Amino acid sequence: MSVRDSDKGSRAGSAKKYTTHAAEETVALGRKLVPALKPGSMVLLRGDLGAGKTTLVKGIAEGLNAATRDDVTSPTFTLIHEYRGPDVTLYHVDLYRIETERELETLGLDEIFADDGNLVLIEWGEKLPRFVAECDAEIRIERMGESERRISVVGAS
Repeated sequence: MSVRDSDKGSRAGSAKKYTTHAAEETVALGRKLVPALKPGSMVLLRGDLGAGKTTLVKGIAEGLNAATRDDVTSPTFTLIHEYRGPDVTLYHVDLYRIETERELETLGLDEIFADDGNLVLIEWGEKLPRFVAECDAEIRIERMGESERRISVVGAS
């Protein structure tokens, strides 16, 4: 895994950039990012289908001692997965199938956001302007090849 800092970014003024060359490296990067992802935060996960968003979440869940990588799956059909760790509860949310604010309201996300002990990772949150405006950080994953990914983290401390 290679790491390169950049001065570009929209939230904190800089983006940390990483390149991974295998799924295992993406999981390891997720574990490495945990100290920068504070409880009470909402983080948008951006990337095309198959980019590796859930693979990254596997590492984050492991780093929080909330789940093993084998327990973490995509919430595409269930919309929300909850993983309870000793210090923080991780919510992995997938809004790919959500089209309207009304559909969004049925998920109960406001209750999840209200608890400062939760870390909320949202896939496809950019579809709804509210989440772009309210998020604390963004993680962007770009496929560069079969297993290579470019990952930019903006706004995490």
